[in-house]
Amino acid sequence: MSDKSSERRQFITGLGLAGFTGLGAIGALYAAKRSWDPLPSVKSAGFTTIDVSPAKENQLVVEKWRGKPIFILKKSAEMKKDKRDLVIGGANYHISIGLCTHLGCIPSYRPDSHDFLCACHGGEFDASGNVTKSPPPSPLVIPPFKIDGTKLVLGEEGPEYKKLKDAGLTA
Repeated sequence: MSDKSSERRQFITGLGLAGFTGLGAIGALYAAKRSWDPLPSVKSAGFTTIDVSPAKENQLVVEKWRGKPIFILKKSAEMKKDKRDLVIGGANYHISIGLCTHLGCIPSYRPDSHDFLCACHGGEFDASGNVTKSPPPSPLVIPPFKIDGTKLVLGEEGPEYKKLKDAGLTA
């Protein structure tokens, strides 16, 4: 074999080796970046911002925060106002973690009677999350929140939440 073909073969082999090495480096960088990113479960444990302005009266909106359902109910004018209600953008809202305080089942909202029914053991809550029929031992829990215009920031204790907490209304 001539020196030229041997040099050409070495050059092509070197190019192939450099290409595979480059692909390996890109793969390693991608894997390293993925390991630095927080897991989805950690991301969901942070703050969640929810714009409540599109909510319709007497229609339950269910969001998710820290793996738990969050109930958001815009109250209509005929619904009883309560000290647990939040006023956001001039409207009254019920905000709570959507788990029954008896055994953690998810109550369903009944728009006709403006209340929540827990099908597990028959517990009932009014449209503000207060217990109206046992066995739940306490009202639906209000998660830590901060109001920012028409947005609700879950996971942060704003002044409105602290006021409810100091009054013993967050459950």
